[in-house]
Amino acid sequence: MRPSHLALGVLVAAVWGVNFTVIEIGLDHFPPLLFSALRFLAAALPAVFFVGRPKVAWKWIVAVGLVLGVAKFGLVFVGMDAGMPAGLSSLVLQIQAVFTAVIAALVLGERPTGVRVLGMVVACAGIGVAAVDEGASGPLGAFAMVVGAAAAWGVSNVLTRKASPPDALNFMVWVSTVPVLPLLALSLLTEGSSRDLAALRGLDWQGAGTLLFVAWVSTVFGFGAWGWLLRRHLASTVAPFSLLVPVFGMTSAALFLGEPVSPLRWCAAALLVGGVALTSVTRPRRAENPFDGDGPERKNPAGDVHTEGTGPRRHAGTAGAVGSAARG
Repeated sequence: MRPSHLALGVLVAAVWGVNFTVIEIGLDHFPPLLFSALRFLAAALPAVFFVGRPKVAWKWIVAVGLVLGVAKFGLVFVGMDAGMPAGLSSLVLQIQAVFTAVIAALVLGERPTGVRVLGMVVACAGIGVAAVDEGASGPLGAFAMVVGAAAAWGVSNVLTRKASPPDALNFMVWVSTVPVLPLLALSLLTEGSSRDLAALRGLDWQGAGTLLFVAWVSTVFGFGAWGWLLRRHLASTVAPFSLLVPVFGMTSAALFLGEPVSPLRWCAAALLVGGVALTSVTRPRRAENPFDGDGPERKNPAGDVHTEGTGPRRHAGTAGAVGSAARG
């Protein structure tokens, strides 16, 4: 990987990590569900007019939009608004890799290797340590919401794998059109029209800046750059950059929000990131036949962490790179 491509991968991870701090700031300006709805609205418009028509069936766009946009991001924003720290949120969400592997085993019949099972156990131990740390200083209900968001992310990863989108940015922009109305409806029902209108009337430059960052920088730029890297490198080469997201998330939250990082939290981070890394370990592949039309792993632009087997890919990888947009 060229130094410029390496720098781009680190930059995207930094953007997705800092995004949690930006969300925390934005929640001072918007109710959480309204904020999430506006985020997707800004990500979809005007980008939807420039990315071309959808390249997968609408059923996959709607399914991923509801699970990823409404369930996952709704729970993340509400959980953070209820007191879940930004840095810890960026860390706990990485347990999505375990949920993805478990759901893929149940739904797609994929059998995890011994190394992956070990990685799941280590990552779950990290979640346990994080829960103990948060239970001593914050609301466990908010913690549970973010864990639930990670579970929803795992479901959306499996759906994305089934959809196999050939263009990550095109897919994410069209997916962003789906959650807007459901999130607005939920916001009106649970947060109230008066609170929503007050937030919109009181919008200032800081609130607008946070909205534009999470929509255009984190989503549009982040997915565009991620997809660009995936078209030029093996998915297994690009995906490990996502392990830097909680590092940037916890560091930016400590620097800009003053969030303390206890020894327990660092221990949880080491266990969780290490476990996710083990969960992403690939099987060794035999040499590719240069005349094999199925081609090497890089032909899977959906951003899967691994591709098992050497024949035609039916369910390649974890689809985590496409689902990673969400990294906040």
